[in-house]
Amino acid sequence: MGYAYGLLAAAIAAEVAGTTAMKYSEGFTRLWPSIGTAVGYLIAFTLLAQTLKTLSVGTAYAIWAGVGTAAVALIGILFLGESSSLVKIVGVGLIVVGVVVLNLGGAH
Repeated sequence: MGYAYGLLAAAIAAEVAGTTAMKYSEGFTRLWPSIGTAVGYLIAFTLLAQTLKTLSVGTAYAIWAGVGTAAVALIGILFLGESSSLVKIVGVGLIVVGVVVLNLGGAH
């Protein structure tokens, strides 16, 4: 089971990298960031598919989508000059809490 969570963490990292590269692709008009986006998502979906061999789809997808969304939001704020507000920070916190609650609910 720990192996599956490791694959899921790698899938999240690949998805976050692909999404970040997409920001720099300028609508897929720049070659290398566009390739980085495609490779990031290919790796992310491949690893996510592998996690589904042992984790439930609801749990795996909730973690993948929630943590990925929170990470991309924070990267935008911290490194890409996107605006920050209390509402955004609370929103990211709620995403994280939601993922934790879904995980706890799926454990029983």
